[in-house]
Amino acid sequence: MKTNILLTIFTAILFIGTTKVMAQQEKPANTTDKLVIVWTSDDPYVAERVALMYTHAAKTAGWFSEVTLIIWGPSAKLTAENLKIQKKLKAMQKDGVEIQACIACAGAYDVVEDLKNLDFEVKGMGKPLTDYLKSDAKVLTF
Repeated sequence: MKTNILLTIFTAILFIGTTKVMAQQEKPANTTDKLVIVWTSDDPYVAERVALMYTHAAKTAGWFSEVTLIIWGPSAKLTAENLKIQKKLKAMQKDGVEIQACIACAGAYDVVEDLKNLDFEVKGMGKPLTDYLKSDAKVLTF
């Protein structure tokens, strides 16, 4: 009798523990592995210590399988002028971060060709950003 009770308790504990571990390993159905960073700031410290640092780590650490950085607004001018940031962006691109830039923003700062020469995709970004926002992608702005 005691053996049956102990066996039942042991089985229940094992089942509950296994179920808990399995639940922690499964991803919720509404998550995605797509991260989109909209980088707008022209502050080099925000770029180096926040926006680009997190974006790069998200890709290299495997936090997200797909990572896209959108250069939008004043960050286009900063990118065209700052060699240190260009070097960081090229390293990110080499590690698999997709880099896109808004052509309207780049045009406003007269840096379209500078960004294209860095091999960044320069295009209209209104519709793609809208599509990202309507999808399951995680969109973060700096």
